[in-house]
Amino acid sequence: MDLKRYGKVDVPNIRTMLLDIHDAVYEGMPGTFDSRERFAQFVDSWSGRDEWVCVIGFEQGEPVGYAYGAPFGRGGWWRGSDRPQSLGPEERAFALSELMVLPRWRKTGASVKLHEGLMSGRDEEAVTLFVDLAHPKVLALYESWGYAKIGESKPYDDSPIFGVMLKRLKPSA
Repeated sequence: MDLKRYGKVDVPNIRTMLLDIHDAVYEGMPGTFDSRERFAQFVDSWSGRDEWVCVIGFEQGEPVGYAYGAPFGRGGWWRGSDRPQSLGPEERAFALSELMVLPRWRKTGASVKLHEGLMSGRDEEAVTLFVDLAHPKVLALYESWGYAKIGESKPYDDSPIFGVMLKRLKPSA
């Protein structure tokens, strides 16, 4: 798989692709939280951050999936959850906001490659993400990659309950 890295300046060129992949991943899902319109708001919010980074995987020029996120500012954390005490006040965390793989590419190792591509060269002390607790297999996958569930969060009235997961990238000071 060919991995390509993008930043904030590239958003106008990749935004529609991100939304189209999202639509394919969430096709047939009920509710408005996973709608294209709602997801577009999240894409715009995250990609507006100066340090936002996205890795898109391609096979023979066709997209396989993507992963994106941005570092939290010092002391920053996810909406609707408390910053863990295990993360010191000066330690920075990278927020892995999205990791999506098109259905036909699942169980091929694409998600691992996208994750590794996004996380390579990071200088934060930890990476964190949300996992919808209605998907225990996804939770178990992240645990197999070294993440630990450290809490739960419901950041919006219409959102599912998420497991808050954390993986240390560097030993704590």
